[in-house]
Amino acid sequence: MPIGHGFVTGSFTRLLCWENPSTMNSKTTLSSFSTADPNGGFAGGPGQMPHLATTYAAVNTLITLGGDKSLASINRYKLYGFLRRMKQPNGGFRMNVEGEIDVRACYTAISVASVLNILDEELTQNVGDYILSCQTYEGGIAGEPGSEAHGGYIFCGLAAMILIGEVNRLDLPRLVEWTVFRQGKECGFQGRTNKLVDGCYSFWQGGAVALLQRLYSIINKQMAEVSNISGIPEEKVCLHGTSSDAASHLWHEGMSESCSADFKNIGYNFINDWRAKDPLFHSIALQQYILLCAQEQDGGLRDKPGKRRDHYHTCYCLSGLSLCQYSWSKHPDSPPLPKAVLGPYSNLLEPIHPLYNVVLERYREAHEFFVGAS
Repeated sequence: MPIGHGFVTGSFTRLLCWENPSTMNSKTTLSSFSTADPNGGFAGGPGQMPHLATTYAAVNTLITLGGDKSLASINRYKLYGFLRRMKQPNGGFRMNVEGEIDVRACYTAISVASVLNILDEELTQNVGDYILSCQTYEGGIAGEPGSEAHGGYIFCGLAAMILIGEVNRLDLPRLVEWTVFRQGKECGFQGRTNKLVDGCYSFWQGGAVALLQRLYSIINKQMAEVSNISGIPEEKVCLHGTSSDAASHLWHEGMSESCSADFKNIGYNFINDWRAKDPLFHSIALQQYILLCAQEQDGGLRDKPGKRRDHYHTCYCLSGLSLCQYSWSKHPDSPPLPKAVLGPYSNLLEPIHPLYNVVLERYREAHEFFVGAS
């Protein structure tokens, strides 16, 4: 499953609210130092090459730990240099030196640069063109031009386009259609058309749907443009929850058609300008799959019954579970209603930032730290 390589972060322990950050911080920060490359970026282990996926994982883990010591341990200057070296003329990024170029690399690079407040026009140039070239005739997003649409790349491409302020360039109505139909009769999400469901897509597909849930106005605007061409009345094509006339009130800073170069607050505004809309997927059904099918009785989560638990699936099943639980919330800080949480309220997890997949509280701390450091 190449989409998941190196993506596991320390977020899932924080989601459960179990660990004491003061006891974990020093050891994990030292471990991150040992994997930091002297020329920028993080490797999977000491002595290995820096890689965008492990850089994403290391940065998110340090943000999840929180505190000035963890955040200050990230050498943003050298990391920026690593990102620039991975950037390609066509707008894509390489995962590592001589590595593959794909949408996953675009997301990990843009996500890290955004959360560390080092995102600029040099890093974003032509990224939107590359991701747009990966949107398929079905509406989904592939890893590279000409390939099959895939749930992991859907999330990566959509999130990256939001973070660079160019999400309106995607065909969002077709993207919605492709993504919502990936929730199967088993209640979980499949990663591709005609494939089996898998617990990790609770986040990759569920996370993409959570992002789309915040883009109703742009989606309705695109649908209205189509209706004007086809002659279909606008009220018959708009998603429920808001009309396309309200679109101008829901554009976030940086998400304009002129593509503002001020990237530092896009992620912050995206979550804080949240106006509740109905979720586009069956959130209770997905919770049923995660808790009843993907969860092992001895702890940990997995792909599906019959598979072994692992850290990767534990991370992304829990992230998807959190998104489900808060999908009906009126505000990102509002506790969900009991009816939105399957089972006892003790099942409730911490809310996450859907663009970065880090606990919301820790994201806000990091945003304040890195914006202040610039």
